[in-house]
Amino acid sequence: MKTSPNPDRALTADIGPSPLGDESSEHDRDAESQGRLCETVSKNLGGRVRDLRKKRGLTLNELSGRSQVSRAFLSAIERSEKSPTLPIVVRIARGLNVSMSSLLGVEPAATGVASNRSADQVTFRDPQSGFERTVLSPLREGGGAEIVKHCIPPGQSSGLLPVYPTAVEKHILMQEGELTALIDDQEYKISSGDTLSFMIESSYRLCNEGSVPCVYIVVMVERG
Repeated sequence: MKTSPNPDRALTADIGPSPLGDESSEHDRDAESQGRLCETVSKNLGGRVRDLRKKRGLTLNELSGRSQVSRAFLSAIERSEKSPTLPIVVRIARGLNVSMSSLLGVEPAATGVASNRSADQVTFRDPQSGFERTVLSPLREGGGAEIVKHCIPPGQSSGLLPVYPTAVEKHILMQEGELTALIDDQEYKISSGDTLSFMIESSYRLCNEGSVPCVYIVVMVERG
């Protein structure tokens, strides 16, 4: 007995794979690419610290005094034997008088219109907390404004972050989860869609006390 073709099946075959599946695969590829880039950034960090230190004519002892990071730990970082946490990286950048993004290897963009494509965005992942910092905006010579994205896993924090060498204003736009900011001994809580702005005049801490990842955009503006 001859069966008639199933029109629904034929239609599905003509349509091909689901667009959603394609988007999912593309997202997975982007995530894998970003993960590899993150590993490369961490692996190259020691060399960047060493090169910038020597370029500025600093000894390990001098950089230790300027960054408040022990000489032994700096030496281990330069030899890629130790992976620094976010607060340590910020302190080293301050000691070298460069932005954290510059220390991580982000090159200044050309003048005029500049883009920073997703696949090229540099991410630093804290080896202890899993805190992620992704540079979204092109880096400009002379500072100005910078846009980054932070992602804090549940129950983790940025650690105690130091003051920058120059006056910096920070603007936070929450995307997912809830953020607790500890600034000047005061606690501020914001959730999806909320914003928070403050001048970095003392050490501060950003925490995720919730059960889901906390994701937010940060705009930093130099005022000094």
